[in-house]
Order: sequence, then C-alpha cells, then structure tokens
Amino acid sequence: MLGSAALRVRSTLDLGAQTMVDDAGRSPRRAEVVMTRRIDLRKASAMDTSTFFSEMALDLHDAPNAESTIERIAEYAKIATSCDEAGIMLVHARNQIETAAATSKRVGESHNLQIVHDEGPCLDAIEGQDHYMSDDVSVDPRWEKWGPAVAELGMRSVLSLRLATKSRRYGSLNLYAEKVGAFDDDDLAVATIFVRHASIAIANAHNEEGLQVAIDARKLIGQAQGILMERFSIDADRAFEFLRRQSQTHNVKLRYVAEWVVDHRNSPDATFSVPDDQSQPVS
Repeated sequence: MLGSAALRVRSTLDLGAQTMVDDAGRSPRRAEVVMTRRIDLRKASAMDTSTFFSEMALDLHDAPNAESTIERIAEYAKIATSCDEAGIMLVHARNQIETAAATSKRVGESHNLQIVHDEGPCLDAIEGQDHYMSDDVSVDPRWEKWGPAVAELGMRSVLSLRLATKSRRYGSLNLYAEKVGAFDDDDLAVATIFVRHASIAIANAHNEEGLQVAIDARKLIGQAQGILMERFSIDADRAFEFLRRQSQTHNVKLRYVAEWVVDHRNSPDATFSVPDDQSQPVS
C-alpha cells in the first residue's frame, strides 16, 4: 500500500512509461504488461508519491472508455492500499445503484448482498458520510444482515469511500480485506487522496463519453431529418418536428426515433414501433 514500509507495485495493466525508480535506483524502463517496482513510500520523497498518482492519472486518461477507466481504478486501489479486493458501485439513472467494477467474484457478491439487504458501507458511503471503515464486518452492528453474510465470503475488513466531485456524486470505492483490522489511518489517508483522483477520472470519462454520445446523436438526428426531407418533400424544421412529435407520443428518446428512421430508410411502409426496453420518460 502507499504508506506501508515498502510497496511492490504489481499490475496486469499496461501502464505505459513508469517513472518511479526501482530498488537499485536505476532509471525506469517502459513498463511491460506485467511490471514490478519496489519503493518505500513512507520514507520516500513526496515526488515518489506524486509520481504514482500522476502516472495513474495519465493511464486513466488514456483508457478507451468510461468502463475501462473504472476497471483500472479498482485495480489501482489494490496497489495503493492494504486491501485484498476492490470494487466500485455507481449511481445510474433514477438512482439505480449497480456494480461497475470488481476485482473478484466475491466483490460482486458482496455488492449484490447490499442491494438485497438494503444495507452496507458501499451504499452508506453514497448516501451518508464520505467514508465508512469496519475492522470486522461480522460483528459490526451497523450492518447486522450484510456483515455476517460477507464474512462468510471470507472478507472481514472493509473501507468504503464516496466517489464524487463538487457537482455530482458517482458512487463508492469499496476496499475489502480478508483479515480483521486490516485498515488503519494510513490506509484511510491514502484512500482519501486516491478517491479524489478516481472521482476526477470518472467525471472526465463520463464527460468525454457524454460529449461523444451527444455528437453521435446529433449526427443521427441529422441523417433522419435528411431522409424525411427527401421522402416527404419537407424542410428541416418540419422533419425535426416530426421526430420530436414521435418522441413525445411514444415516450422515447429523440435519438431512438432518429435511429429507427435511419434503420428503416429502405422500408417506407414500415410502422414505427417501440420495444419495451426503450420506453422511458423523455428528459
């Protein structure tokens, strides 16, 4: 962990250029798919710690999409703290909370148990305080149902922290350990810094992905307008009004209506229909 007497950085991620020095103080080489570096971050200079986080930030920025960003964050959490496993729960539309990343099957099971029992530190970190720590979940009175169930999975200690920026909450980062009392104040301090970097990375990934979705939707709507203009000899405004009216009438996103028009451009007699999984309030 960052803050322990020694840290062996282990990762199956391709982190690109690793700038931390190795045991012998040699200049770093470009990281391989599996890379190992040993540094003493409790005694090391601030540069070593900041380098770790800066390298993490660069790697997260290079992730191809939000999903990959979130998965990498969970893997980095195992490097930075004393946890054995890590997972991320995110808040989606209509306040639905789902597992977005898990470093093992039992992390996913732990998250699901919180949904089933409607209790647990991961949920509390999203709605309550900014972090929750337990030395032994099997006897923690805060989660009488969830705690013993998770202990049966072999995990006893937990540290959950909120993932959020000033303008938005995203979910929680959840760290698990097999031994009792695995986390201490050093872990909390490092995890608090870590979760700030992670929150920014998630926010940036969502913003970039959202921007791309908006661009793609605009292109799709433009294509649909062109098809309607040609087929019915109408102008762009009337074509857009047609799309908007169908969106409101059938209670679906404008993007879906446009996609349907484009997909059925060679079937002029097709009747507009909406699959059950597409029906939703239009924002």
